[in-house]
Amino acid sequence: MLTEKAKLMNMLSAEQFAAWELHLYLDTHPCDKNAVRMHEKHSARAKELREEYEKKYGPLTTRTGEGCEWVKAPWPWEKGE
Repeated sequence: MLTEKAKLMNMLSAEQFAAWELHLYLDTHPCDKNAVRMHEKHSARAKELREEYEKKYGPLTTRTGEGCEWVKAPWPWEKGE
């Protein structure tokens, strides 16, 4: 059974994947308005999920958060998961 954290990460990954695939499609089909709308929808949802994840579990990358917060969090082997 997946933890809430894993479920959230799976949802985020799916939205990021969909946004990236649409981005690639739009490289060759820039006038496809439906694809543009879908890209905007998936990108916005990925942003929401990333913000929710980082609020609950900390920064996902060194580019998010303030400074080196990600180093201060417990390392994976220091957690009980």
